[in-house]
Amino acid sequence: MSNENSKILTAEQELELRRPIEDYVGKIQKKIDSLRADGTDKVVSLQNHMDGIKRDRTLSKEEKESKLEEDRSELEKAKAVEAGNKEEISKLIADAENYLKAHFEKDYYQRVKESCEQEKAAAKEKYRRNVAKLGREHQAIISKISDHQEIKDEKYVYKNRLFDAKMELDKDLQQIKDRKHAAYSFKYHLIDLLRMSKFTFLETRAQKWENYKYTFNRRKFLLQNGLYIAIVLIFIMLCIITPMVKGSPLLTYNNVLNILQQASPRMFLALGVAGLILLTGTDLSIGRMVGMGMTTATIIMHQGVNTGSVFGHVFDFTGMPIAARVILALVMCVVLCTFFTTIAGFFTAKFKMHPFISTMANMLVIFGLVTYATKGVSFGAIEPVIPNMVIPKVNGFPTIILWAVVAIAVVWFIWNKTTFGKNLYAVGGNPEAAAVSGISVFRVTVGAFVLAGILYGFGSWLECARMVGSGSAAYGQGWEMDAIAACVVGGVSFTGGIGKISGVVVGVIIFTALTYSLTILGIDTNLQFVFSGIIILVAVTLDCLKYVQKK
Repeated sequence: MSNENSKILTAEQELELRRPIEDYVGKIQKKIDSLRADGTDKVVSLQNHMDGIKRDRTLSKEEKESKLEEDRSELEKAKAVEAGNKEEISKLIADAENYLKAHFEKDYYQRVKESCEQEKAAAKEKYRRNVAKLGREHQAIISKISDHQEIKDEKYVYKNRLFDAKMELDKDLQQIKDRKHAAYSFKYHLIDLLRMSKFTFLETRAQKWENYKYTFNRRKFLLQNGLYIAIVLIFIMLCIITPMVKGSPLLTYNNVLNILQQASPRMFLALGVAGLILLTGTDLSIGRMVGMGMTTATIIMHQGVNTGSVFGHVFDFTGMPIAARVILALVMCVVLCTFFTTIAGFFTAKFKMHPFISTMANMLVIFGLVTYATKGVSFGAIEPVIPNMVIPKVNGFPTIILWAVVAIAVVWFIWNKTTFGKNLYAVGGNPEAAAVSGISVFRVTVGAFVLAGILYGFGSWLECARMVGSGSAAYGQGWEMDAIAACVVGGVSFTGGIGKISGVVVGVIIFTALTYSLTILGIDTNLQFVFSGIIILVAVTLDCLKYVQKK
């Protein structure tokens, strides 16, 4: 140690503490390596060689088979050696691991930890003394000058010196952090060599937790999770307040199911617009799409002859079987929504029109057409048996939730496992670079709008079944804000190319849960809009801060 009372280790002293561990485990490792040379190592080498032969297009089929046959013969011998040495290698590994358990923590790592703690305290004390010294020097200089400009210059110099001192402290603390992390990782480095990168579940979790602590940054954490933390705290407050005000708890099984049931149709809408936000776009026509889809589905699945008319014509679908009407309603919802989103997508992709404009035009056209065609009337209820066909409740569980789960799985697969999904991220991140690499920006953009239209159609059809009809042009007003807000809160960035399906799901559930909670408490709807607006503003602000930080 550097002195009698200090526990701070020099680099040489730390190496001295580590040497017995390195020597003991190193000797065992040499024995294991020699046993693996003609066994495991040769097996791996031969398997790689065989894979290379299979991919080699310069060889004929006969040449490949001949070479592979030679390798197979050698592979059998190597596997036999591997099997013969397996028990002895296992004993050697167990010996090394037992030694590590007995000595690593006690004789080495604990001493390094104590050293790092003292180094940290010393670094902070050094910083405190530097700041005090700079302060005294600054005051002495200020007392000797009277010129305003000179005072201003001295304050600027003092500020820079303080900044340099803080940077030096940060550098010292990071070095201490690096030293402690390297000491911790040394044990797993040895185990990695002994077992050839095979760790137990607990060892893997321990390494991940250590790496998380090592890379943790408070500012970054708050930027990414601050809004979620605030919303969770608000929700906890609501859970505490609700029993006091209403006399019943908020988080009951039925309430949770109601929240998920309400969130299910909105999930389709959020998943649809999330793809457009990924392309730095948006969609202002979602609410009107829902109104159009609800009206269409209600007309087709209406209980008896329709009471309202469309362009003066009264539709009667009662002659069709119920199942056929349900399918027709779904198809028409999807077709109509996809038709309008495709138009918006075409203008956006072809003429570089901002989605704000193309979807706003869609919003006006759809609302105008549906309102004019139906005279703004509501079409009443659908056949009462349809909800039980489409979204039955099984032992009280609303299966509409399963529709949303399927949608989440399908869109996740499209985003993460298909070429279209990868191109979607590429175009959203940098359309120019994507175009240069051979990606059709036009097709990807139109494809995102088509996918959105399909999801809007499904969402409006499910909402019609959930509400047992009541379709009108005005239905769904403001839903676009909820869908967009859910995506933003869920981390889908308007800067493009950033977002996950899991974030969209969390965003939808958060917004639905908060709205449901505020409604139960009897909070005025208008105040709920204020609350939603504040959440959106904070979410986008945090998103912009993250973007600025990256830049």
